Amino acid sequence: MNAKLVCRDVWKVFGSGAADLFASGQTPSSSQLDEAGLVGAVRDVNLDVQAGEIFVIMGLSGSGKSTLVRCLSRLIEPTSGEILFNGENLLAASDARMIEIRRHQMGMVFQNFALLPHMTVLANVAFPLEVQGVARADREARARQMVELVGLSGKEDFFPRELSGGQQQRVGIARSLAVEPELWFLDEPFSALDPLIRREMQDEFMRLQSVLQKTIVFITHDFDEAIRLADRIAIMKDGRIVQCGTPEELVLNPATDYVAEFTRNVSKAKVVRVRSIVKPAPDGLNGAAVPERSTVAEAAPLFTPGVEALRVADAEGKTCGALLRADVVDLMMQG
Repeated sequence: MNAKLVCRDVWKVFGSGAADLFASGQTPSSSQLDEAGLVGAVRDVNLDVQAGEIFVIMGLSGSGKSTLVRCLSRLIEPTSGEILFNGENLLAASDARMIEIRRHQMGMVFQNFALLPHMTVLANVAFPLEVQGVARADREARARQMVELVGLSGKEDFFPRELSGGQQQRVGIARSLAVEPELWFLDEPFSALDPLIRREMQDEFMRLQSVLQKTIVFITHDFDEAIRLADRIAIMKDGRIVQCGTPEELVLNPATDYVAEFTRNVSKAKVVRVRSIVKPAPDGLNGAAVPERSTVAEAAPLFTPGVEALRVADAEGKTCGALLRADVVDLMMQG
C-alpha cells in the first residue's frame, strides 16, 4: 500500500500571535500556550493514510478531530507542520491550486447535509460538476449514476424537503462522489440520524466502499461505529493522537489508560475480524461465505446446528479460508 495522505508535526493553535511561537522552529510547551492565552486545538499530529483504506479519527467532543480534518483539507489553515497529498505539500499550494484539488480530487461530507433547498436531488448531486464547468448532459448523466449508486433511483426530481434524513444524507454522499474524488473526508456524517437509519447508512457506506475502494478519512465520536467501519483508528485527546492502530490492536493492547477506558466495554467478538482467526479451508467446504472483513460477532449467528465451519471469502468473493465454530466460541468466552 502507498500513503495517499501524510501528516507530519501538524499544529493548529488559535489565538493572536500563534505563528510567532513556531517561528524559531521550536515546539511550544503546554505552559507556553497557556501563558500566551493560546488554544492548541491540534498538537503535533503525525499520521499516514494509505490508499484505499478507511482511516477513522475519533475522540470525545473537543478532542480536536474535526479541526484536524479541516486542516488536512486546508479549510482551516494549520499553524505549523507538513501535509502531503500524493506527495504534494498542500501547505505550499496556492489558493487557486487548493481550489482545484478540492474540486477534482477531494470529496467532503459533513454532519450538516448542506443541500441546496431550491434544487432537486439531481441538481444537488450535479452541482459540483456544474461548478467545474462540465456540460449539462454530461453532469446530469454522472449525477444519475451516483443517485442510482446510493439507492435513490426515482427520487431525482424530489426536493430535499420531500426526503427523509437518511435520504438527504445519501444525496450528500452522492454529491461528494460525483467528482470521483481520490480522497474522501466524512465528518460525523451519520451522527444526526436515528439509530436504525444510522445503522442502515453504515451498511450503505460499507457497500459503497466495497465498490469504489476510496481512500477515506472518517470522523466519529462513536467507538462502535469506528470499529465497524475502520481499517485503522486514531484516537485523539486534547488535540493529540494518543494511539493509532487497527480496532483489534486498540482493544487488545490499549497504549494508555485513556484508550483502555475508551475500549473497556467493547466485546472482543465485536472487534476481532474473521480474517484474524481464519484457518485453512478443508476440502469440500461449500455454502454461503462470510466476508473476511466481518467481525466474529456478525458471523456467529451463521453457525446453525450442525455447522462446525463456515467458508470465508475475500473482497473478490474467492474462498480464503474457514471460520471454525470452536474458535468463535473461544473468543466469545473471553468477553
